[in-house]
Amino acid sequence: MPVVSSPGGAPDSDDVPRLLEAMRSVGSGHELRSTLEQICGTAAELANARYAAIGVAAEDGNGLAEFVFQGVDGETARLIGRLPDGHEGLLGALLREPEPVWLAEPTEDPRSCGFPEHHPRMRGFLGVPIRVQGEIFGNLYLAEKSGGEPFDDHDLDMVRVLAGEAGIAIGNARLYEAAKQRERWIDGSVAVTTALLSGGDADEALQVVAEQARRLSDSAAGLVLLPAAEGGLEIVAVASERPSKALGLVVPAENEVVGELLAGEAVFVEDAATDPRMLSDLSHGYGPTMLLPLQSGGRVLGTLVMARAEGAQPFSETERNLATRFASQAALALMMAEVQRDRERLAVYEDRDRIARDLHDLVIQRLFATGMMLESAQRRSAVPEVRQGVGKAVDELDVTIQEIRTAIFALQQEPAEVPTGLRTRALREINMAAVPLGFKPSHHFVGPVDMVVGELTAKNLIAALREALSNAFRHAGASRIDVTVDATVRLPDGRPGVRLTVTDDGVGIPEGGRRSGLKNLARRAESLGGDSWYGPGSGEESRGASVVWEAPH
Repeated sequence: MPVVSSPGGAPDSDDVPRLLEAMRSVGSGHELRSTLEQICGTAAELANARYAAIGVAAEDGNGLAEFVFQGVDGETARLIGRLPDGHEGLLGALLREPEPVWLAEPTEDPRSCGFPEHHPRMRGFLGVPIRVQGEIFGNLYLAEKSGGEPFDDHDLDMVRVLAGEAGIAIGNARLYEAAKQRERWIDGSVAVTTALLSGGDADEALQVVAEQARRLSDSAAGLVLLPAAEGGLEIVAVASERPSKALGLVVPAENEVVGELLAGEAVFVEDAATDPRMLSDLSHGYGPTMLLPLQSGGRVLGTLVMARAEGAQPFSETERNLATRFASQAALALMMAEVQRDRERLAVYEDRDRIARDLHDLVIQRLFATGMMLESAQRRSAVPEVRQGVGKAVDELDVTIQEIRTAIFALQQEPAEVPTGLRTRALREINMAAVPLGFKPSHHFVGPVDMVVGELTAKNLIAALREALSNAFRHAGASRIDVTVDATVRLPDGRPGVRLTVTDDGVGIPEGGRRSGLKNLARRAESLGGDSWYGPGSGEESRGASVVWEAPH
């Protein structure tokens, strides 16, 4: 029959050295996971048990959030499959009634629901609650005492003392991990603020926000959404473990979640794959998800999304709070970057206005005065040919004055944001790269690039070209670079596509070198359903490097 323990007494004096050593060992770790594993090993050794485990109670008290075990080999664990969740059986009962218990035969207890298939046979069971700062953290379980003997009061007393020390060690490990976690989020916020205020490419800065959010929250994907021109929210940056086609997707304003986010409310989803509010294009394969408004000063600038894989651990309350603060910091940096761009734009407008005033007050007045002098000279001249030549000069001055007045009017107007073609943008990048390189890369366009390549693909191709030229300048030491944009290619799946090839005769890509730039190229291509790769370049003996980036039109 199962036996529930009495309070028990103190350990025997002969066991005090063992117990003190066990307590010292338990308190030696800093990381929470390693501390739990250390507790399992120490408890098993102290009670001569073959199996040991700790079930960590979920924050909401509903089942187990984590299950750390010792004594079961990896292959057996793989065959058993899903770890206990604490919703049923003996482990669930001990969570609901956290009192010390030992059993001679676990399967005979009415609370037991037996062992799953492939689970090793366990005789004898000892369970002791672990409390951290007075609250239940979970339970320490021991099973199968060596020699087949049952656990006794002495074992229980020893393990209870150890569980008390374990509670202190777990509390310290929690504080340490919480401090490290806050430090990581602060470092991530600094990286985001630096990227947004650096004055560089805005798309790259938003990509940093998405990547930091994914990394810090231990998510499968991080996304940044900004208000779309047609309403709703457009996905402008994606950081994902797997290829994603979400970049450029617009979530319509009619979506229930969009309304909540634009109202400044955070949305937490337990399972994105099954939540009817989530778009199928965004939710497939994702589980716990946080959607946080990027708001600062009462203004919602966009949305930050962090999505974990389907079936992954839900976000804890601490993680939600840290992510919310991170989103607020990112929103503040976004607003500051916007103010900085407005200030720079204002400086440009002021410069344009100054140029217009100078043209009007100085240039036109001088031209007008010159014209009057020529007219006076024309009237005094007695030579017909001279009079005719001076008249033509005066007419040309009148036309010039009119053209300058037109230019002044244009300078005084706000410049229209007219999107330029892919060819023009590519040439602009090539010309800009010529300054640091010391030479102008050659270029070649194949097919009607401006007509067939869509804006989203063109935008990413220009970013890929900028990255490739930057890498060639910083690392290649090249004397020649060739750029080809071919809009007539067919992708492996048969779709029409565009291919960017940047070839140089530099030192090539060293083995074991950094690949962050090449990874950025691949990520951009994969987000559009394309690909990117690299190989030898155009130099002698295959020196240099050739970077290829392609995507559907």
